[in-house]
Amino acid sequence: MKQTFSREERLHEKKMIDLLFKSGKSFFVFPFKVFYLPLGHAGKYPSKVLISVPKRNFKRAVDRNRVKRLVREAYRRNKSVLCPSENENGCGRTLLIGLIYTAKVHMEYVEIERKIILILQQLYEKNEQVTR
Repeated sequence: MKQTFSREERLHEKKMIDLLFKSGKSFFVFPFKVFYLPLGHAGKYPSKVLISVPKRNFKRAVDRNRVKRLVREAYRRNKSVLCPSENENGCGRTLLIGLIYTAKVHMEYVEIERKIILILQQLYEKNEQVTR
């Protein structure tokens, strides 16, 4: 799987975002509140991701952008956890994912990456249970 994070992998359509927050399930892995929703159809990519850092926790845009950049990089480098057995048809179902950073302090990249890997492993397991 390519280690890129293209526009098609980003969740930016308003209808899809509303669907994710209304119909999706959620769990918490500090510092992330994770929303997810498996879609019935297969797409080109195994998931579409939304990354959010609330203004309430980081007043300065510079700080919010830095956290988002670290989260995007951690996801980009480890997204293969969601689809370990890549085949020509993709990974079956597309998964909508919303990552909301809830901590009020900056975390180091290594710690963010560790948490993203844990989240992706949990999402893979939950997606496998739904597929069966």
